Amino acid sequence: MMTTTTNNPHKSRTGLARIRAAAGFSAAGLRAAYRGESAFRQETWLAIIGTPLAFWVGQSWVETALLIGSLLVVLIVELLNSAIEAAIDRISFDLHDLSKHAKDLGSAAVMLALLLAGGIWIAAVVHRFWL
Repeated sequence: MMTTTTNNPHKSRTGLARIRAAAGFSAAGLRAAYRGESAFRQETWLAIIGTPLAFWVGQSWVETALLIGSLLVVLIVELLNSAIEAAIDRISFDLHDLSKHAKDLGSAAVMLALLLAGGIWIAAVVHRFWL
């Protein structure tokens, strides 16, 4: 059986050039999310404020890592939700059950990430100040 491969012209970079290009694409994505998504802006500021607080609230490096990691999970899930929304909007702005379903699932993922982060932060604060 003979297979043919088609080379993607956008994947021609290798080595450091590939890493540099990927970093540029990632930075562009973060800028686009910050400029275009109010939820991402709010969650970014939550992470900026929360990161130094994590060093104060966390009583060990594990607690500090969990506090900061939970904030990063929120940002990651928000970026994925925004990507889903953008892809759906690219296809069509028409109302469709599958589009609504996908957007609702993305929104639910963000809510769960926020609940996870909130639970971790509440547990750490209670442990630090009341136990």
